[in-house]
Amino acid sequence: MTLRFFNTLERQVEPFEPLEEGKAKVYACGPTVYGYAHIGNFRAFAFADLLRRYLRFRGFETTFVMNLTDVDDRIIEIARDKGISIGEVTEPFIKIFFEDLAALNIEKADVHPRATEHIEDMVELVKALKDRGHAYEQDGSTYYSISSFPEYGRLARLQEVDLKAGARLDTDRYEKEDVRDFALWKACKAGEHCWDTELGSGRPGWHLECSAMSMRYLGKTFDIHLGGDDLIFPHHENEIAQSEGATGKPFVHYWLHARHLIIDGRKMSRSEGNFFTLRDLFKRGEDPRAIRYLLISTHYRRLLNFSFDALRAAASALARFDEFALRLQEESFPPGSQTSHKEAVQRCRGEFIDAMDDDLNISEALAAVFMLVRDFNSAADDGDLHSKDAAAALELLQEIDQVLGVINFEQPALEDEEIEKLIQQRIEARARRDFAQADHIRDMLAERGIILQDTPEGTRWRKAAH
Repeated sequence: MTLRFFNTLERQVEPFEPLEEGKAKVYACGPTVYGYAHIGNFRAFAFADLLRRYLRFRGFETTFVMNLTDVDDRIIEIARDKGISIGEVTEPFIKIFFEDLAALNIEKADVHPRATEHIEDMVELVKALKDRGHAYEQDGSTYYSISSFPEYGRLARLQEVDLKAGARLDTDRYEKEDVRDFALWKACKAGEHCWDTELGSGRPGWHLECSAMSMRYLGKTFDIHLGGDDLIFPHHENEIAQSEGATGKPFVHYWLHARHLIIDGRKMSRSEGNFFTLRDLFKRGEDPRAIRYLLISTHYRRLLNFSFDALRAAASALARFDEFALRLQEESFPPGSQTSHKEAVQRCRGEFIDAMDDDLNISEALAAVFMLVRDFNSAADDGDLHSKDAAAALELLQEIDQVLGVINFEQPALEDEEIEKLIQQRIEARARRDFAQADHIRDMLAERGIILQDTPEGTRWRKAAH
């Protein structure tokens, strides 16, 4: 089966045909680093990681770029209001972002370009747009003329919308009804950080940054551009206009967009009290592996409903994988092999690949693996699983986890300090009457051989006898 993706540009599933055979050039929109990324952001980042891993699994030599937006309207405002540099605003959150990636086992990109390090590339892009008649100056700023680009609106299906040519917008973010000429380069204002360039003293518009950085590292035309579906308009629409306006060449062949995340059926919002960063979840004692599994286990084009019950289910699914992996490694099986079991392993691998080839159909891919887990556990219980088949199943599980990145093939002992920390988190959960969380921590410790005993003097623990 051929690898296929749903291309937002064409609104259909298409075979993946890279520009260079055996190679895939991929760009993903990264975080704007003035605060903690929330779990909705990490849904898009985890999807990007899943795609990258699967491309590699299928033998593609992959170049993966994810930018860091370290200058935009909000960052400039914070720096000005606090009287600090933009670097002082962004550096702590860049460090935190990479720590969060590591916690979720999301691999760092081959390149994480920062906008502030590519100002010259942006200036050259604006100059090219001016030369080709797509940009004009007004009051010291430079704007993109959407009327100069007949294809404007194709990605977001805006053809029927009244494009307000000549009406200008200076803000980086705007709604669909505000389809106007947008700022490429913004004139410097008092108290703001600016760059002195051939365009005058100013700073780049947000949309300009990704065009300049993606083409800097991947070329004028590349294979895949990723992001959340909230970026289709205006950000990605404007990227196309800028990039193709400057080069006269197709910008991206495949646009893939992940749907957003909701919390218990509601939009995530600070005012609703259901806004979570990864750090919020870690403080609750949630397992980063379970969070990763939950984020990737729903098809990327489906709405993801995040709930703590769903996290419990994710932890349970991982426990099944972990226990199966350990059983295959530690249990003694009779020598030899059976044809039916050998065929089952081959069938599982084929079904996993067929599902993932079909626009990363992760649900069907996981179903195939869980079917193998169920059947081989039953065979082992009956004494009917042989050593060569167990070894083949373990090898397949390890191969598949190169894509999933969630299975624990070892069960390291918990340090006393880690146990005490988890017990304290359980005490805090019980104090706020979050008994589901308290029970989850108790059960998690029990799975690791730690037995808790609640006494009038406090919670005591001991390691289970083997």
